[in-house]
Amino acid sequence: MFLTRKRKFFKRISLAVVQLCMLVFLLIFVGFPLIFRYSITLQRGILFLTFITYPKDLDLSNPATVGLFGTRSLNLSVLDPDAEERHDGVRIGVWHVLPLQLAKRFAQELNIDAQAHEELENVAVEKNEELEQLLPVLKSEFPQVTAENEQLFYERMLKLPGSIVLYLHGNTASRGSGHRVEMYQVLRKLGYHILSLDYRGYGDSDPVAPTEEGIVRDALTVYEYIRNVTTNPVFVWGHSLGTGVACHLCSQLSLNFKMSLPRGVILEAPFTNIRDEIRLHPFARPFKDLPWFDMTIARPMYTNNLRFESDQHISKFRQPVMILHAEDDYVVPFELGYKLYRTALDTRAKAWGPIEFHRFSGDAGYGHKFLCRAPQLPEIVKQFVDAYRNEEF
Repeated sequence: MFLTRKRKFFKRISLAVVQLCMLVFLLIFVGFPLIFRYSITLQRGILFLTFITYPKDLDLSNPATVGLFGTRSLNLSVLDPDAEERHDGVRIGVWHVLPLQLAKRFAQELNIDAQAHEELENVAVEKNEELEQLLPVLKSEFPQVTAENEQLFYERMLKLPGSIVLYLHGNTASRGSGHRVEMYQVLRKLGYHILSLDYRGYGDSDPVAPTEEGIVRDALTVYEYIRNVTTNPVFVWGHSLGTGVACHLCSQLSLNFKMSLPRGVILEAPFTNIRDEIRLHPFARPFKDLPWFDMTIARPMYTNNLRFESDQHISKFRQPVMILHAEDDYVVPFELGYKLYRTALDTRAKAWGPIEFHRFSGDAGYGHKFLCRAPQLPEIVKQFVDAYRNEEF
């Protein structure tokens, strides 16, 4: 009698465990994909990850807090038909990082602190005849850079001879994230101005839900700002999701015959399109073999215009392209960057700008974010910029 009751008890427990496991399976592998399919809010949230913020409590209005002296924080307004309730447009936050050479020449006027002065001591200042002639005038005009004349000063710097990088970051966090700041430091040491923005929903930009068209519009607004200030050569640099923004932006610019175009495009850890990236992303591994994966996860994002079809856009603009990818990138797999390179070779006209592909060994451990630490990177970038800064395609 006792054994019979014991068997029944264990049978009920086993049945309950099986039922619970089935319920969990249905919730995760059926319920979540179905919710994802019909929720554009969830699709945008997982793609853009604007809710992930680091470092915490970062004051983006003061770039010096992350070691970026000689940097202006500004806001631009994006006129957006999709955000009609914002009559003044969508406000986006931008940094203008000066080349180290200019920061050194104007260290006193910029009130650069003693610690930064030590960093600047080892910066070599290249002779530039035009700058040498203008230097006394500029120092006379700007004895001190203040809140009142800051915009005028930085825009005057932007007009001086030099190259400009429009930096388009990936998803999560802000323009002040550590690996992004490390990349700015590499680029400013090479003598380039960097304009880096936070798209809508990121950083200190307006908390408007991002869309592909929306963040491309944000990037276009910063590009137009640069072009309204100077005709100096601009190179568009995209990282991760920002490579999709960069390719989409350049395909749009190729249709604008009134505006000077970028001289080149640099794609760091790019992918072909969102559908391919979703299939290979680590978060999708538990789901990608489900028979309904494409119907519930990949296809709905396309339906809702979250596509980032770099493999299509790269065949629509003429500028030279340089692709940088680490073999140990597990967020955007190396194979997608190489696939985009092969697609570009096959689809772009032979008379257009060349396509370069640079592979970084997985043994170095750069992964998805830290190509900025590759010792060969500065020379690779310098050769590309020097080759095309005076070329128009």
